[in-house]
Amino acid sequence: MSLMNVGRLLLLAAIWGASFLFIRIAVPALGPSLLMSGRVLFAALFLSVIAMVLHKKLHWRQNWLHYLKLGFINSALPFLLFAYAATVLTASLLSVLNATAPIWGALIGILFFRQPLSFVVVAGLLLGVCGVAILVGFDPVLLKSGALLAVAAAASAAGCYGIATHYTRRAKAVEPFANAQGSMWGAVLVLLPLTLLPGPETQLSLQVALAVLALGVVCTGVAYLLYFKLVQEVGATPALTVTFLIPVFGVLWGALFLHEQVGWHTAVGALTVLTGTALVTGFHPRQLWRKS
Repeated sequence: MSLMNVGRLLLLAAIWGASFLFIRIAVPALGPSLLMSGRVLFAALFLSVIAMVLHKKLHWRQNWLHYLKLGFINSALPFLLFAYAATVLTASLLSVLNATAPIWGALIGILFFRQPLSFVVVAGLLLGVCGVAILVGFDPVLLKSGALLAVAAAASAAGCYGIATHYTRRAKAVEPFANAQGSMWGAVLVLLPLTLLPGPETQLSLQVALAVLALGVVCTGVAYLLYFKLVQEVGATPALTVTFLIPVFGVLWGALFLHEQVGWHTAVGALTVLTGTALVTGFHPRQLWRKS
């Protein structure tokens, strides 16, 4: 992996780690539905502009149902669940729970698609469960009302990404950029009716507006472009290393900008979850220097 691609990888992890910071800033003012509707709308508009510049086509007639399904399971639903969880949980905890997505993917593959179950995978699944237990069990946030439901929502959001992984493997082949843009418009359509439901009294400020814009344009639109560029340059497996780096930045941004307390349980729980994820996915640092 070249120095440029290492830089891209770190930048992508920093951006995706910051998404939980921006959610925590904006969700009290807008509520989960309105916030995430804004996120996917700004992302869809940004990617549409890029598509026009690059002359990319979506082929709506052939792929509209695919975009709607992918937009629901890979964006609308997990975004909404994470936003709900962010009303109670810290950005640090959310970023680590997000890193369990590959573990959920492996579990779904074992239960529903008869994927082989090895000792290493079992060990990884158990470590993932233990890591979440350490994170949650020793975190003072559990004393808050609704904390357990928020943890369940965040874990379910990570589970959605696991389901989306299996869906995209079995769905019709669609060009990655078209998948990104089309699924964002699909998510817009899914979330649109929810914006009509009553929510908290909107308290729009410059800080909140910038957080929504950053979520949509930077943490979704720009992040997709960075990720696809990494996949093109180094291959899918090394690009997935970003999964292990997101919690590092999620914890860092939470501590720096939201003054979240980082206890021993945060470090130990995060390390345990990431070790479990590495075992489940078969990741080894040597893969950083291999193309796949």
